Amino acid sequence: MDKCNESDDVESDIESFDTIPYYLPTEVVVHNKPDDCWVSYMTDVFNLTNLCTLWRDTEEIKPILANAGKDISHWFDHLRHDIRYYIHPITGASVPYCPHGPIPDVGNIMPVCDWRPLHRCPWWLDYKFRIGKITSNPRPIKILNVLTGQSAIIMVCEEDTINRIKHRYLLFNNNAMSYEFKFQGKILNINKTLTENNIIDERERYLNCGLPDDIYIPTIFCHYKENLIP
Repeated sequence: MDKCNESDDVESDIESFDTIPYYLPTEVVVHNKPDDCWVSYMTDVFNLTNLCTLWRDTEEIKPILANAGKDISHWFDHLRHDIRYYIHPITGASVPYCPHGPIPDVGNIMPVCDWRPLHRCPWWLDYKFRIGKITSNPRPIKILNVLTGQSAIIMVCEEDTINRIKHRYLLFNNNAMSYEFKFQGKILNINKTLTENNIIDERERYLNCGLPDDIYIPTIFCHYKENLIP
């Protein structure tokens, strides 16, 4: 199914940015409350907080609240990019499949006299709720500060650029943006990902050899850049 017309502009605006944010599953899972509700589905991350506010205290919002912070891709048909449908055993009609109960923007599946079509984009196709994408591969990286000798192992997204990884590292060093990142003596391109900088994720290879996947974690060395003003 095509995206709703009113959401096409929003989607194109998001895609026009070179730095569309990618999130780790561990970053999504902490947003699991009615006033802070994120979910992921079909590779995207959506902030449904406003939807929860709009449908507050209704039966329809309960399945979403129960799955806040989780991946709900199993609700959707990945080929049609729409909610899953099934043949109703009584009416024989194709109706939305809601295994956890009715959800917002899904009308009655049984014939009723007051039925009305939905005159707006259903929330699962409305890209105004989309805030980013879920990573295809969460991977660990070790960052060693050669000035202090302190190191930290952090999880990053496969799609993260070195510049984005620097921002993640701010939790451990609030001056991280003033450091130069190197791997095996070579300065890393901050606009490229780890893989694009030839820092390969070899965890699957280790497992295939019968080794722990964390037997070796690539280490990035960060060197402080002293910005001298002439």
